[in-house]
Amino acid sequence: MTGLDPRSALVFDTRALDLLRRPGSMVTATRVVPGPPDLGVVLARVPIGSDVELDLRLESVMEGVLVTGSADLHIEGECARCLDPVSWDEDIDLSELFVYPATDSRGAVVDESGFDDDPLPVLEDDCFDLEPTLRDAVVLALPLAPLCRSDCPGLCASCGFRLADDPAHAHEQIDPRWEALRGLAEQPE
Repeated sequence: MTGLDPRSALVFDTRALDLLRRPGSMVTATRVVPGPPDLGVVLARVPIGSDVELDLRLESVMEGVLVTGSADLHIEGECARCLDPVSWDEDIDLSELFVYPATDSRGAVVDESGFDDDPLPVLEDDCFDLEPTLRDAVVLALPLAPLCRSDCPGLCASCGFRLADDPAHAHEQIDPRWEALRGLAEQPE
């Protein structure tokens, strides 16, 4: 019995795809799945339930199943400087090797989870879950500080006024650490 639900949109069954331990065989798969919850970073994320288009190539190799392809998704978030809403479409590359479970000489599955610091994901009952791979790829591809435009002036640090509406609005404030130097600049030579 596997811990994966084969009815889940991001779980793939290699038996149904006819990839059972036949190195060299390859199939393509396309799916449109709903975006899982919490897919993204603080200021940019995939809306829950929005369409994620997967275009995958699944190859049977000696060690397991190599999955490569792309995910087309819609991103929504906030500008890191002015907090205006931003949205765009993103095409993210995916690549992951799902390995067959380790077996002993009799063919019984053995647990080798404690032997590797960074283990590869393991096929469970000939199924694999693409969600952790998708989540890792999306988080690494998204900007941590998205901008509405590259020259966004942001907000006034004193009052929160949106500087794009009036760039001359900025308050004249001197950092108190530099206040002593003001006297030097004002002295006659």
